[in-house]
Amino acid sequence: MPDGDRVDPRPLTGEPLALDLLNTRWMREGTAQDLLTDTEGLAVWLRANGLDDRFAADTATLRHALRARDALKRAVDGAPGEGAEAVDAVLAHGRIRATLNADGPGERPEFDDPSWGPAWLAARDYLRLLDTAPDRIRGCAHEACVLHFFDTSRNGTRRWCSMAACGNRAKASRHYARTKDA
Repeated sequence: MPDGDRVDPRPLTGEPLALDLLNTRWMREGTAQDLLTDTEGLAVWLRANGLDDRFAADTATLRHALRARDALKRAVDGAPGEGAEAVDAVLAHGRIRATLNADGPGERPEFDDPSWGPAWLAARDYLRLLDTAPDRIRGCAHEACVLHFFDTSRNGTRRWCSMAACGNRAKASRHYARTKDA
């Protein structure tokens, strides 16, 4: 199947870029899954995030994306400040260039090497999320789930990556425990 035809198998997509990169690892029936085991999986992730027209799905881009994913994982799941050095190391490969265009002031990312582009953009997006609402960056509350999301609920109480999947499993477990004890 050509790269362009490969379906994104992940259970949670559409999160901000930084968290979507983290969500290239997930669990299925107790087994760890990883979209980024090869350049074909990278092509799927790039396409899902509208980056496939700007960046190649090659081994260098994959290597840098994996480095960024590991750095983000440490930063998101660790104590405050943990992983900061690793995220900074990814950010060292690019910068924001201020521009002026017909619409007014703008910004354009620039990279030491284009293969760092997707990794750098994901790390930069993490900074944006931290600046926006760091308390809304969450891991799913289900003990067997490794997915992350940005809580956009009105009251900020979202606990599950998906109510249909992990939330429903938790509700079913609670119901089973109640009926078993009765």
